[in-house]
Amino acid sequence: MSENILEVKDLKVHFPIHGGLFLGKVGEVKAVDGVSFSVKPGETLGMVGESGCGKTTVGKALINLAPVTSGEVLFAGADGKVSNIAGLNHKAMRPFRSRMQMVFQDPYSSLNPRMSVEAIVSEPLDIHMPGMSAKEKREKVAWLLEKVGLRAAYAARYPHEFSGGQRQRVGLARALATNPAFIIADEPVSALDVSIQAQIINLLEDLQAEFGLSYLFIAHDLSVVEHISDRIAVMYLGNMVEIGSSRDVNRNPLHPYTKALMSAAPLPDPHKTRGERIILKGDVPSPLAKPSGCGFRTRCHMAKPECALKVPELVEKAPGHFAACPYV
Repeated sequence: MSENILEVKDLKVHFPIHGGLFLGKVGEVKAVDGVSFSVKPGETLGMVGESGCGKTTVGKALINLAPVTSGEVLFAGADGKVSNIAGLNHKAMRPFRSRMQMVFQDPYSSLNPRMSVEAIVSEPLDIHMPGMSAKEKREKVAWLLEKVGLRAAYAARYPHEFSGGQRQRVGLARALATNPAFIIADEPVSALDVSIQAQIINLLEDLQAEFGLSYLFIAHDLSVVEHISDRIAVMYLGNMVEIGSSRDVNRNPLHPYTKALMSAAPLPDPHKTRGERIILKGDVPSPLAKPSGCGFRTRCHMAKPECALKVPELVEKAPGHFAACPYV
């Protein structure tokens, strides 16, 4: 753990479903069903997968915005002490909030329209640094806005006066206010135009270089994840099926789901091709009724009867490259 700022062990997030005459528990959605990974200081771990695979739930569970059913989230504090923060209540979580922040997907709904930019960015300072004077807060807000590429004079404006890219910059400034070491970026560019996406990605990289930040970067766009990530984790139906360096996962995917995912990613060069497109059979199973054993076996061309017996573990197939399939 001394090498990692974050270590997640067998994280599970199950949402109960209630129904019937007495509203008893009739089932559960296994949104995250046993995920383990780690993040080193200054590293960017990209997390990819199709909609509903549990990426966002993982990010919210790390910061206790989603209830943790079981598992450990080991996080290194400012003093180097490692604590298990999984499932902490609001009060117990407060000391860790300043070192762990989140940038949300939708810049139009993640900012309070009734608050000015100054109030939005200074709110974390009010909570975590109550000793700061009003003048110090104004100066800190102005400095943060300039760091994310906005004018200090914008502090008096309201969210509706900004474009989507500018709003996302305000969200970044808010996340940076408490000098965090780890930021969860939940699809921070998916709602933005392509040209604005590049600006936000470059900004994230510049901030990481300047402040030594670690990122969990959640996204759909494989080209964006490849560009910004040091390592990539691939999720399917609440489980992690592959994790490795960005180069290895993109150029030599091992798991059959990762191969299908990569074959579907478009290339910007019309004269290049990724090879034969892999078309998966069937639909993604419901997390209400996951297949036994390997969740991908109902769509996998390599599936064997043994795949239904138990969930495959991530096994190191090459140095630093893990896959949850015994047949690759």
